[in-house]
Amino acid sequence: MAKVCAITKRGSIRSGGYSNRTRATQFNSTGIVRSYVNLQKKKIYVPELKKSFNLSISTRALKTIQKRGAFATLKKAGIIK
Repeated sequence: MAKVCAITKRGSIRSGGYSNRTRATQFNSTGIVRSYVNLQKKKIYVPELKKSFNLSISTRALKTIQKRGAFATLKKAGIIK
């Protein structure tokens, strides 16, 4: 299973870190680090359909569901036809 949000389609990104010694002297990267999205496994109940869905979604998607409602958000994401 990929580490991608089912609603926002956000995944991991590549980022680089720099040590303080490197900043003081010259530009030398300390390597590429992968930053993952904050995914949570949640069971979301949709009262309009009287169904629940098990999804792996990001915390930003949880805030979107609280704001817009489960049915509208899942329909826009294409999970509900």
